[in-house]
Amino acid sequence: QVQLVESGGRLVQAGGSLRLSCAASGRTFSSYAMGWFRQAPGKEREFVAAIKRAGINTYYADSVKGRFTISRDNGKNTVYLQMNSLKPEDTAVYYCAADSSLITLTTMTDIGSWGQGTQVTVSS
Repeated sequence: QVQLVESGGRLVQAGGSLRLSCAASGRTFSSYAMGWFRQAPGKEREFVAAIKRAGINTYYADSVKGRFTISRDNGKNTVYLQMNSLKPEDTAVYYCAADSSLITLTTMTDIGSWGQGTQVTVSS
């Protein structure tokens, strides 16, 4: 498994932007598909975005499509989530995750590694 540490979450006004980072340990980062997920208070954790190993193919939840961009730098063992046009409903704890299977990430079935999460709060 890989160790993941998220950062970049903070309070931001609606319409603003944030970039989250997720740093991974180990030398096998490029062998993992990576994903971002979020969990709002009182709600289940949900899929936000995922990216394949080479970083060319990306996938998004409908709720963030066109506003969020996932990317990765395999040389830095880091995956990013650029969030633009933020809305109050984007408020949540954001988690990154790693798995050898992209399908596992997009369907949230038995994901191998999770980070501890970073809080994003969007004020109206």
